[in-house]
Amino acid sequence: MRHLLLGLLLHLWVEPGRCLEDANFTFDADVHHFAVATNSVYVATELKMYQLNRDLTLIHSLSQRGALESGDKEAALFHRVSDSDVRNATFHVNILVPFVENETLISCGVTLCGYCEVRDLANISKLIHKENFPVGPMVLSSASLGFLVNVKSTGTETYILTAIQQYADTSKKGSCSSDSKAVNLQNTRNEQSGGIFSLSGSSSTLMIKHEGDAEFVDGFQINSIIYLFANVHSGISGTQVRLIWLEGKTSKSDTLKSLRGATLHPFDGAEAPKRGKLLASSVIPGGPPVLWSGVFSTDEGLTNTELIVFDISPDLSRKTDADPDFSVEPDAVEPKKAKDLWPKVVLSRQSSMTSVLVVRQKAWMVFFIGTGEGQLIKLAVDKAYQTLCPRVIYKASDDRQVFPKMHLDEVDRKHVYVVLRSQMIRVPVSRCSTQETMQACWSAQDPYCGWCSLKRSCTFEDECPDSVWLSIPEGSYQQKMVSHRVERGSNGNITLHVQTHLSVGRPELLSNITCQFSTSAGELCITRDSDPRSKQCTCILPISTRLTGELDVTVRINLGKEQLQEELKLTNCSAIQGPQSSSLCRQCVTAGCGWNNDSCSWATTGAVNDRVCNMLEPAGNFATPEISFINPNVVSFYGRNNVTLNGRNLGKVNRVRIQADINCSPQESPVWNNTGTHLTFHIPSADKGLFKVCVVLPDGSCHGNATITYRSSPSCTSIMPSSTWVSGKRPITVVGTHLEFVEEVTDSHAHIIPLRTVGLANLTYETPPAENIHKTLIHLKVGNVSLPCPSSFLYHPDPVFSSFTYTRNGDHLRVTIQKDADKLEMSAAELNIWGFHEGTFHYCIMTSIDTSNGTDSVICEIQNSPTAEIQRLKIKYGDRTILLETEANQPYKYLYIFLPVLLVVIIAMAFIILLIYRSQQRKLTARMNARLENLELDIRNDIRQGFVDLQMESADLLENVGAIPFLDYKHFASRIFFPENEALMVSCLKDIGQKVEPDEFCQAFSKLIQDQVFLTSMVHALEEQKSFTIKDKCTVASLLTVALHSNLPYLTDVMEYLLKHLMQQNSNMQSKLLLRHTASTVEKLLTNWMSICLYGFLRESVGQHLFLMVSALTQQIAKGPVDCVTEKALYTLSEDWLLWQAPDFSSLKLQVRFAAGSDGEVSEPLEVNALSCDTVEQVKEKILSTFKAKFGFSYNAPVRDVCIEFEKDGRFVPLQEVDASSEVVGEVTMLNTLKHYKVVDGASVKLLSKKTHPPLSPQGSVKDDQDFSGKYFHLIDPDVDEDQRQNPERKKLKLKEVHLTKLLSTKVAVHSYVENLFRSVWGRQHCKAPHAIKYFFDFLDTQADNLKISDPDVLHIWKTNSLLLRFWINILKNPQFVFDMEKLPHLDGCLSVIAQAFMDSFSLSENQLGKYAPTNKLLYAKDIPKYKQEVKAYYKQIREQPQITHSEFRGFLLEESKKHDNEFNEETALRELFKFIQQYFTVIKQKLEKNGAPIELMEQLQHVKNQFGGLKTCVWN
Repeated sequence: MRHLLLGLLLHLWVEPGRCLEDANFTFDADVHHFAVATNSVYVATELKMYQLNRDLTLIHSLSQRGALESGDKEAALFHRVSDSDVRNATFHVNILVPFVENETLISCGVTLCGYCEVRDLANISKLIHKENFPVGPMVLSSASLGFLVNVKSTGTETYILTAIQQYADTSKKGSCSSDSKAVNLQNTRNEQSGGIFSLSGSSSTLMIKHEGDAEFVDGFQINSIIYLFANVHSGISGTQVRLIWLEGKTSKSDTLKSLRGATLHPFDGAEAPKRGKLLASSVIPGGPPVLWSGVFSTDEGLTNTELIVFDISPDLSRKTDADPDFSVEPDAVEPKKAKDLWPKVVLSRQSSMTSVLVVRQKAWMVFFIGTGEGQLIKLAVDKAYQTLCPRVIYKASDDRQVFPKMHLDEVDRKHVYVVLRSQMIRVPVSRCSTQETMQACWSAQDPYCGWCSLKRSCTFEDECPDSVWLSIPEGSYQQKMVSHRVERGSNGNITLHVQTHLSVGRPELLSNITCQFSTSAGELCITRDSDPRSKQCTCILPISTRLTGELDVTVRINLGKEQLQEELKLTNCSAIQGPQSSSLCRQCVTAGCGWNNDSCSWATTGAVNDRVCNMLEPAGNFATPEISFINPNVVSFYGRNNVTLNGRNLGKVNRVRIQADINCSPQESPVWNNTGTHLTFHIPSADKGLFKVCVVLPDGSCHGNATITYRSSPSCTSIMPSSTWVSGKRPITVVGTHLEFVEEVTDSHAHIIPLRTVGLANLTYETPPAENIHKTLIHLKVGNVSLPCPSSFLYHPDPVFSSFTYTRNGDHLRVTIQKDADKLEMSAAELNIWGFHEGTFHYCIMTSIDTSNGTDSVICEIQNSPTAEIQRLKIKYGDRTILLETEANQPYKYLYIFLPVLLVVIIAMAFIILLIYRSQQRKLTARMNARLENLELDIRNDIRQGFVDLQMESADLLENVGAIPFLDYKHFASRIFFPENEALMVSCLKDIGQKVEPDEFCQAFSKLIQDQVFLTSMVHALEEQKSFTIKDKCTVASLLTVALHSNLPYLTDVMEYLLKHLMQQNSNMQSKLLLRHTASTVEKLLTNWMSICLYGFLRESVGQHLFLMVSALTQQIAKGPVDCVTEKALYTLSEDWLLWQAPDFSSLKLQVRFAAGSDGEVSEPLEVNALSCDTVEQVKEKILSTFKAKFGFSYNAPVRDVCIEFEKDGRFVPLQEVDASSEVVGEVTMLNTLKHYKVVDGASVKLLSKKTHPPLSPQGSVKDDQDFSGKYFHLIDPDVDEDQRQNPERKKLKLKEVHLTKLLSTKVAVHSYVENLFRSVWGRQHCKAPHAIKYFFDFLDTQADNLKISDPDVLHIWKTNSLLLRFWINILKNPQFVFDMEKLPHLDGCLSVIAQAFMDSFSLSENQLGKYAPTNKLLYAKDIPKYKQEVKAYYKQIREQPQITHSEFRGFLLEESKKHDNEFNEETALRELFKFIQQYFTVIKQKLEKNGAPIELMEQLQHVKNQFGGLKTCVWN
């Protein structure tokens, strides 16, 4: 047996970008169980159960907390309750089994006692069955398991096999009664004998028993044999790993009676038996024989683990029920002995392996190994059990242990589901596409990857269906893609053999292999291999060629379209001579010769593999180097700089080699400061694990045997304290994990900060000085990587000590120092204080630092003070020392201060008098120029401010938008269906739980419209009437959508029929105008259909980006003034809505408190951003909006039911929209603003509800006035000339063109959100367009072919009109259709600009824009060409996407109908629809007759009319 010490090993180089695209999901708590079935993943945690898609997006989640009905402990039934109800129980899942054939999910565990649920496999929120029944352990257990087994008798019966952890201490089994034993078979269906979950069989109830401790690890069934693995504690002999075989036959009892056992023996290097504990296992697919791999712990922990392969093929010749630990018949007296099984091979010995999953990839076995350090390792093993270089395909930055069980995605077989505590990751088994060349693809040594000749890329084999696929050889390891050997025959001829080590997929496409051998002198020979399977070429060198020295030969190998080129240096093998050494051996083998009997010979004899060279001594007179130790030898996976290696005979060492596995490329690091006994080198980055280290001599030989351990990366959780003084040298402590690997600390200003102390969980350093107050970030330098700490670090001014006092306290002198309050939060330990008296300093011991009234009091004591007074203090903090004098020592202090001040005042007064005198002389001239200068200055300032805004604008929006208020489906759909008819929209909706029994009329009419002849004839008849308006057409289309919503496939057929008819009408006219306007019933029907089919895509992929874009627009608009009367805004995208007359304004932060009751109590302050030009109404709106964003719910009163008060001079003043102080211009009143009330930044505002605090002078909103815009104004003056006469200082000259930059700055602020929105629309979820878009585009393609339309522009316009005009533009311009929000007029203007840019991106015409073009076109002019290219690619991708079959799309439509069943009032829609039929009854009947409708249909229509008439009479009566 070959032992690969993979654990010392692991060069685990990581495939590039391994974590960037891995889908993941984080749960509410650690995962206890998970299972994979078909297209879903099922996960049970302590608090919830989850159903996820294959890509780990959430489908359903279910709380595991609830309440137990009162009653007996074991009879109390568990039921889930809402979060607001009292909960007294949690359902802890021990068994989680998907029953795919039955389409159910079985979960069993404990509440108080045993409890089970059966749920719908497609929707776990649907409960099928629940009952109190013990299935599995009666306590929470991680060493029990359950899985489905099939037992064949007359048919196939499926049972749950439960293997329950056993305890020698019976108190651990729990207090609940259970008939279950160690191994049980329990029913899965009620139809089985005894009912669901029953233990009993058709004849008797048998179970497998065990006495003592037993932990079950894994179990599965292959064909009819059931395999079960357990750790059994066998007293003196310790823990044994036991395998149980059962035959699934005839019945439960016969299956259990077939018990046979075996003991698995791991062994050490001397192959002596030893004990081991099984941690995880996986069967190896394929066989017979049945191969199985297990992770064993050899030390009862994770320190030493082994990955071992066993042959576990069952020995059915042994006597049944003869296991010494497990038995069916406990009274047997015969001695029992289990069979002994020994390892087939030990693949790996390393620390911390926790899980394993094995997959067959052709002839390769691919092992996926999880570790306790959060790594997932891929290890490929050939059929001779030789391993390739192990690769880390996922690495967590911390030490979260990989869950013992992993699952393969059985749908694509290209992903592995891995759990790390509360997180699940879907890790790709390979990332072939990262290898860009054929050589790189082969060198990756990945059984999954090969070079696709047609695509010229590295792919999975199924991604290369029509091309040669070149991969590594199947089932055998090779070091090079092309090798050669040189032989000399008995006749003296020299033959060169070239071998390509490739496996060819689709070999029938590879006709032959051609090899061309040439030198600088010309061609040597050309060979054509007629059998490409050998992939070998041979060249017999011409007689004229003599190998007297080195001969450079170029070999070009053509494999179909691929060409390989290899440069060879041929040498006379007999001439390679010298002292026996490893370097001479490598020279021999590299030249294609053979090493034989310690000398070089022709490759006809001798070894041609350089592994034989590793056993030879180095050449030269080098003393063999030895390594004593490496400091440090434990580092993070980022590596370490300046590491010291100590040893002997190191003088000739020039490199240090770090390598995990013999088959992996090593990393080498140069050395310096080599003294012969110690040297310095850098440890490069690698993956977690144990690595071998040796030192390299000039001849390439490597010596010494040391190890380096790579561990997790350091992380920083907090910094204490979080600030410092600008003079620096403050001691700082960083708290985190693995901080012993940190080499130094740096900040944002590139200061390199040395460390004072370093520990596992904290390190300390002293801050560098700074020039000013600022914020900085701290980085931990590890190797060549800087890791940021999450929180920022602040520099504040140095502390200011103003004065001190002292008092006698017994023998001690108590000193109190006054310090200005600051944000430094200094501690007593950071201060050192001495008191000075008569030439001597006395140390003052710190006692406390107290804060009161904005001043800090620093208190210390001079113990046993010889004097009762001190003259000065010496205070030291950080690196700074200050002296503080008493007041008595400062008699002239204030005089020194006031003399310079007085002198400055005298000089300033003299200067001012001189200026006044000179200004009087020029007063007349200055007055004439002042106005012109002011006007010019105002325009300059406006232009400069616009430029500054544009340059400084950033997308720093969306600090807190709260939860996205999506409308549910029925409210979304109803707003699309009836945008202008709210009454009809409400009447067509059903309330939750509302049941409407259809009357005879509705049943008959519903049946009638299910006839396509009637329905299409009715629509055509109605549309032919001139009195049937466009509004009527839209209403009929929407009523039909509601009435037929439960049968979307039929509605789709009707729509397609009507569209074909419309296309035939337009084909000879304006075909490009098709679907541009809602001018027909079917066009509105298409709008509704798109909305139904794309709702899921809208909500999952586009909705978040749309809401973020709208929120960003709203916040950007709110940053500047908004005129309350005209709704125009300074920040907008639309020139029509630009407030270019905006006055000067300033930003204010208001401290808003909410009145909590009628007795004057108020809440804590809430900071609200407002503008000085905001009206009272706008301030109230901003307060309530901030409240909702902060707390996630709305305030309990609307805007019109609240009032606000402003604290001024200690009392609160009401703020009103209009009062006696309001400015009046002519007959128009200006609305009061915060500036009018002189509200300053930081002002305190109180918000009160009018219900609990009625104002003294009740005032309704002035907006309720019908002539609001005529009586009031805000920012836009009603009469400029009159206003200037009354107050010439108030109005400044404003030019609209100056403020056009505001449009651009608004675009810059929201641009990223707009782009994300656009790309979410024309991006493809899961690399596929939504079903509806693909299906409808294919439908349009088909119709264009049928109508012989060859112009591609027409088809592009059809698709654009159907997708954009019928759906997306409607959504972009009306976000209130998707979200619970109000769309304000100025927001509508901005959305129109964005919608226009979106539409232009799909246009085929090139817009020629000039300086007089509309601003909404110019705004996105540079972006449109880029978007057009993306749209072109989007349409191309949809066209190339595999076609959706009719049955597949029908299934999608049925699922959509089922998903929203019972949400619409179809009966109301039918009655409203029949009103149109009644109005046009005659023409509809004539149309049916014209179309040859059957007599039965005409009679059915008349019958429905009569019923409708009777229904109206009944209602009237």
